Amino acid sequence: MSPKPKSSKEIVKNCKSSLDELKAINICSFEVEEISSFTSFIMVASGTSGRHIQSIADKVIENLKSKKIEILGTEGTEAKDWILIDAGEVIINIMSEDSREHYDLESLWDRKTK
Repeated sequence: MSPKPKSSKEIVKNCKSSLDELKAINICSFEVEEISSFTSFIMVASGTSGRHIQSIADKVIENLKSKKIEILGTEGTEAKDWILIDAGEVIINIMSEDSREHYDLESLWDRKTK
């Protein structure tokens, strides 16, 4: 019998725990399933340096794997100013403050309140 798939809200909770544990800055999550065809939640958090961003991403990935949550892909691990982790129902963006300000994902995805 295969394990029951985790709900997207459980995945967000697991990711938030990892982000908090490694002191990610300004953690936000947006429920986007009404406006997105590829995911249910977008998470955005910042790190203070390339090393911090990589450590946060490693912790999130480790936590997801330990909970048997499939990771569909990762992007940006070489650049270290924006790492994206695709967990299917949840997309996690870990960014430098400069990249976060430049790309402004919050205004792109936070449409439910507008």
